[in-house]
Amino acid sequence: MKVAQDGVAWPVNIGEAARLSGVSAKMVRHYEGLGLLPRVARTDSGYRQYSEAEVHTLRFIKRARDLGFSMEEIGGLVGLWQNRRRASASVRRIAQKHAEELEQRIVAMQEMQRTLKHLIHCCQGDERPECPILDELAR
Repeated sequence: MKVAQDGVAWPVNIGEAARLSGVSAKMVRHYEGLGLLPRVARTDSGYRQYSEAEVHTLRFIKRARDLGFSMEEIGGLVGLWQNRRRASASVRRIAQKHAEELEQRIVAMQEMQRTLKHLIHCCQGDERPECPILDELAR
């Protein structure tokens, strides 16, 4: 067992790895199942043990998820991050494609918002049964 400067005794169990990385234990297992994390060491009784590097990878994955990258994209990014011989152009391509997809989704969501605001404006919101919001949804 190695104690780091931050007082953490490595390796850590899944609960501590989850706490340190900011993801749930369920997601830690999920990421491991997807191959985003290598198979981790286990105790004789079968409990997972996570190293500092594996927790760092979990933080990387969480940050990528926070930026909206797909699991497939994250898999590619983790591979590139761990490959010191990578070309930054490969990373840039993934990020650029994702930024363009986000822009398209933002435009679509803004259109949805405009439509909903218009429908809300057209709805009297009174005791009568007529409702342009429902009429639009039913069309």
